[in-house]
Amino acid sequence: MGSRPFQQRSISNTGISVFPDMTSIFSLEPYFTLDICDNLNLRSVPSNAFSGMTSEFTTMNLFNNGFQEIESHAFNGTIIDKLVLKNNKDLRLIHEDAFKKAFGPTSLDVSSTALETLPSHGLESVLMLVARSAFALKRLPPLKGLKSLRDAQLTYPSHCCALHSWDANREGSVIAALRNGSSYCGDNSPLDGPSEIDDSLMPDGPLASAENTFRNVIEFDYPELDPCQPQAALQCSPEADAFNPCEDIAGFGFLRVAIWFINVLAIAGNLTVLLVIFTSRCKLTVPRFLMCHLAFADLCIGVYLLMIATVDLRTRGHYSEHAIEWQTGVGCGIAGFLSVFGGELSVYTLSTITVERWHTITHALRLERRLGLSHASAIMVGGWLLCLAMALLPLMGVSSYNKVSMCLPMDIETPLSQAYIILLLLFNVGAFLVICSCYVCIYTAVRNPEFPGRAADAKIAKRMAVLIFTDFLCMAPISFFAISAAFKVPLITVTNSKILLVLFYPINSCANPFLYAIFTRAFRKDACILLSSMGCCESKANLYRMKTYCSENIHRSKSSSGSNANSKAPRAVMWMSTFPHLTPRPQLQRV
Repeated sequence: MGSRPFQQRSISNTGISVFPDMTSIFSLEPYFTLDICDNLNLRSVPSNAFSGMTSEFTTMNLFNNGFQEIESHAFNGTIIDKLVLKNNKDLRLIHEDAFKKAFGPTSLDVSSTALETLPSHGLESVLMLVARSAFALKRLPPLKGLKSLRDAQLTYPSHCCALHSWDANREGSVIAALRNGSSYCGDNSPLDGPSEIDDSLMPDGPLASAENTFRNVIEFDYPELDPCQPQAALQCSPEADAFNPCEDIAGFGFLRVAIWFINVLAIAGNLTVLLVIFTSRCKLTVPRFLMCHLAFADLCIGVYLLMIATVDLRTRGHYSEHAIEWQTGVGCGIAGFLSVFGGELSVYTLSTITVERWHTITHALRLERRLGLSHASAIMVGGWLLCLAMALLPLMGVSSYNKVSMCLPMDIETPLSQAYIILLLLFNVGAFLVICSCYVCIYTAVRNPEFPGRAADAKIAKRMAVLIFTDFLCMAPISFFAISAAFKVPLITVTNSKILLVLFYPINSCANPFLYAIFTRAFRKDACILLSSMGCCESKANLYRMKTYCSENIHRSKSSSGSNANSKAPRAVMWMSTFPHLTPRPQLQRV
């Protein structure tokens, strides 16, 4: 059988579990085709599997088998025109040296396989790479190893971004890749570079015959890929889409600076708030309790920004090569979870703070109706569960965090995903309406002449209103453009939306710890007392302790004399006593 020339050989749809011995086959046909298909019990392609089979260009159709790996030197001694490995769904590994001492392939198809990467060398002669539905292939091999590539049909758009960027700068020709720089086009000069293939592997001796055959293959089968003709730009599909443009994560240079500035302030500010409140010896009041939750929510946004900024810094200038690994990886899922959870918990807590203020000022003379820690705890437990559910849904297939490089849930391809995004946005709009309604009621109450202390109430209510409305005015542009995009009428590109996502979306997390805590008198008192334990600010801390001691004695003496001041106190004083860091000093002194 070894002396008979074969044009095609097929081993298909069998139950064999050992790779057949192909060394006994020898063909002199110029275009030999080998079909090994639908053999589900074949687990690997061994070393030297095709050695000596033919000295001509070969098409190998090795698809729809049970292959799990292709071993080192598997294609040793072959001259491969086309290698088809598609639909080997368990194929996870092609050894780095699988193509060592092989000529070709010029066309490689690894569609619908489980390959996570391709060999870093041995693919220098590949003109056409097909990897459709190869979802595990998230990382391309070093692009310098694909120096002859002219046509790529891939799974992910970001890989085409990387290939186009590389194609604009690459040099050399196909034959330079094949023959390590030897001359080829325009003359019949001898090949003067060392051959990649050992001539002893060729039955007819000279490698020039293989190169002539290769030229014929290019001219007749792939005329558009002829290396001796002026080359057009590399063709690649799928092209970048609106969600994944060919750019870095930050997109703009000034955003790269801004994102670091904002995330450092957000993390430092909120950690400071949590540290001071947790170490304070003052009684834990409802406002302090709610402030802890607000600081933690905003800290989550700071950590999210830190993750995004770090990945942007590490992949600057070549993000496309790492985009799929990042966007489909665990890191992007965690970042997206922190973003949604922190953002929604912050909005929920701000709403709760406003409702608590409205409830307190409305029922200031009825102590039994004031919100206690047990009630606040129950409300925040409900908020945590709600925000956790909203943040976990994209991890469970409802929308997705891996749609864009910023790891936000922008996937609206299915009706369920679209409904999720719309409900998420309506939650934020609803929270804004609740806050507006509460402050309308507060302003109405403090302007009622029947109640004393309305000037102090008005001052504090206006201060809180400015803080809350500032937060939601920052969110208004994001909500507007996000709602339009959710209804599939986008008014802004992903590139431009990054300006909103960096400068507006997290700015509240940066500002809240300063506006709600650090700039208040109560926080300064707690901070001075904490620092005094380290030997700093001792005089101020002693002054604060003395004022606290005097205030406690005054309340104790009034209580012992049977005073009913607590129930008859002006409404403003009662409200301010529950939110001491917003209380003007003169009113406290008159109590």
